[in-house]
Amino acid sequence: MTDPTPTDNGGTPDGEADARIRLEPSWKARIGDYLLREEMRALSAFLRERTAAGAAIYPPGPRIFAAFNATPFDAVKVVILGQDPYHGPGQSHGLAFSVPPGVPVPPSLLNMFKEIERDLGLPRPDHGYLLPWAQRGVLLLNAVLTVEHGKAGAHQGRGWEGFTDHVVETLNHERDGLVFLLWGSYAQAKGRVIDPRRHKVLRSTHPSPLSAHRGFNGCGHFSATNDYLRRRGLGEIDWRLPPRSALEPGGI
Repeated sequence: MTDPTPTDNGGTPDGEADARIRLEPSWKARIGDYLLREEMRALSAFLRERTAAGAAIYPPGPRIFAAFNATPFDAVKVVILGQDPYHGPGQSHGLAFSVPPGVPVPPSLLNMFKEIERDLGLPRPDHGYLLPWAQRGVLLLNAVLTVEHGKAGAHQGRGWEGFTDHVVETLNHERDGLVFLLWGSYAQAKGRVIDPRRHKVLRSTHPSPLSAHRGFNGCGHFSATNDYLRRRGLGEIDWRLPPRSALEPGGI
């Protein structure tokens, strides 16, 4: 696989066929070979075909692997599994649940902020840009890494699920003492390979307004995450976010 590098005109997961996407070196060393598999080549061809047909694919090509670039393999402490990217214009930038500064906070993320406020007593931020969490060791990973404008789940079943299963399996086998936050049946099915003897697995309903009241609200997962990390002698996650006015320009 050639060294993936970003461009501004979209991209595919196949580094050999289309060297448009960067993959952080520590992740490339562990999961880069998966991109050479036939199913990933088929996914690459599918993305090119959809782009040629005029489909708007989110996130932009250089940001498809943003979660890995923001949180190197050995820096991961916590994994939050999402389903697929937001499908509205300007929303998705490659981190699960996150939106760029200035974009309205989506309902599921707002419920996450409300739970952090209840659980830890932290004020709700004035934006939904979660890059600071990623830089502190929270891998914000969607099961499917691309979507089309206005079509939720449009790229499910095209190959991303196998790739992100491989990511979860690699973390499960090569790391110890991680916290996996599995919200909703989709994420919980994704986490079936996680060994609870080696990692902390916290489950609840999804933070969506449709289900948050059935278990996510009041789950205490953010304090439980830090309790586990502290008991293992690891640094806790600072779940606070800086105010929008303090964010550095030019982030992910």
